[in-house]
Amino acid sequence: MESIGPLEQSLHTARALVLADLAVGDAAAPDVVSMVEDSVVQRRWWVEQWPEGADFVAGLVAQDVQDAILERHGRWPLCPVCGAGDPHALEVEPELGADPHWVCHKAGVKVAAVGSLGTATGEAPAP
Repeated sequence: MESIGPLEQSLHTARALVLADLAVGDAAAPDVVSMVEDSVVQRRWWVEQWPEGADFVAGLVAQDVQDAILERHGRWPLCPVCGAGDPHALEVEPELGADPHWVCHKAGVKVAAVGSLGTATGEAPAP
């Protein structure tokens, strides 16, 4: 059996994390899963060109899918922290960095790591 290299592993991990977040909100429809696959294909080229960016792939795939969903279906993922006012989407931070998280800028809280929306707590940001 052929072993999976670190670049391919980062892509598999990114796919799994984003699919886990989509499943939490029942957003993993076939067309949305296709958006994840399209992003992974595009990011494969990107990470092959810049292997040092392998730790950034999960956040980038999450952002790609979020943008694609916005174009076709609307905002995703909706903020689970703010109960009042207009529904708004969480954002990925850092935009280009390791350890990506879903963040609510309105409340100023880190909601969950990418891939962990099912355990969202809405913690105050660390100083």
